[in-house]
Amino acid sequence: MTANSPITTHILDVSRGKPAAGVAVRLELWENTGQWQLCGTGTTNDDGRVVNLLDRASMVQGRYRLTFDTGNYYAELQASTFYPQVTVEFIVTATSEHYHVPLLLSPFGYSTYRGS
Repeated sequence: MTANSPITTHILDVSRGKPAAGVAVRLELWENTGQWQLCGTGTTNDDGRVVNLLDRASMVQGRYRLTFDTGNYYAELQASTFYPQVTVEFIVTATSEHYHVPLLLSPFGYSTYRGS
């Protein structure tokens, strides 16, 4: 699937060695008013990806956050997790660039980085 959004994500459940499908994801932008503004939502596909969070025309410089509903994901697997939600904040400085924010996930830990 080709990315349509300038901000994308991918979740790999490292405890299972598989993409994490069916995870709800929210994208928000920090506003000058001191509040988060919802920019987009999505659910990871069978490959663990969300590629349609934001239209290119809506991309602005600023502080964004992705929130992953990991609690419901693990509940569907009938597994417990220490992190019911994972939130990742990042800065967009160049609106012409693509920002890929992968999440490596397990029930008791996670890691993220700026991907390509």
